[in-house]
Amino acid sequence: MSSVNSTGSSHPPTFFLLGIPGLEKEQFWIAFPFCIMYVIALLGNIILLIVIKTKSSLHEPMYLFLAMLAFTDLVLSTSVLPKMLAIFWRGSGEIGFISCLVQLFFVHSFTTVESGVLMAMALDRYFAICHPLRHSSILSMPVVAALGSLVLLRGVLMVSPVCLLLRRKAFCQHRVISHSYCEHMAVVKLVCEDTRVNAAYGLFVVFAVIGFDIIVIAVSYTMILRVVLKLSASNTQMKAFNTCVSHLFVILAFYVSSLFTFLTHRFGHSIPQQIHILVANLYLLLPPTLNPIIYGLRTKQLRDKILEGCC
Repeated sequence: MSSVNSTGSSHPPTFFLLGIPGLEKEQFWIAFPFCIMYVIALLGNIILLIVIKTKSSLHEPMYLFLAMLAFTDLVLSTSVLPKMLAIFWRGSGEIGFISCLVQLFFVHSFTTVESGVLMAMALDRYFAICHPLRHSSILSMPVVAALGSLVLLRGVLMVSPVCLLLRRKAFCQHRVISHSYCEHMAVVKLVCEDTRVNAAYGLFVVFAVIGFDIIVIAVSYTMILRVVLKLSASNTQMKAFNTCVSHLFVILAFYVSSLFTFLTHRFGHSIPQQIHILVANLYLLLPPTLNPIIYGLRTKQLRDKILEGCC
């Protein structure tokens, strides 16, 4: 197909998502655990949102940030899983150019939002444990709303230029994306022009956003650990540790897989492509599946409210 279609645009009308190259025969079966995880993610995060919204006692910073995380996880998983399952089960890999950019926008902007929400949750734990008397005054409802709005705005503003840059590029005849969703660098590889600006801006977003958030999270939990170790009561110490362990598990699940995905596209050429794409898929599906389970089971007040609602 010519890189210039009948309307004079410099991109093909459609792309074709390959799925998981090298595992074309196996991906039919891979789709089943992915589908189960997606259903768990949908149900778990919807339940969290309903419980937090309807129970006024949960209208506190920790639970409001958790509601933001649940909403973000719903958007992330839903932006890729339905199309991914269609590819794996029916071979329906064709996706329109604009639809591809829209998917790319939602994937990357809401991974940025998720990083920001995890940072906000770490700050909330820092103030709750290190400055408990000032916690409610520092993280008031207007401050929580402002933090959530800034995190969302940051994601939109940082990722929008990525889509605009791609929209203006000329694409080659090759229109097969060796991936199961429209990932930024997978799409960039189909561009016929110089893509150094695209690659550089993508790296800038990764290190500016995730780098900043990781530093804030690391400093927050270092300060928390120092305070917890000074607590004299062992039961209070254990309660604080349990809360922190839950948060750290969620944080590690998100950041380890996200950094692996981002950096493999640019530097991990020796890593088999199917491994890279499987991790990239799990990176968008595993946190949305685990977050409601971890927070729902390990947070007593939230667990009690969920059981109360069920009964």
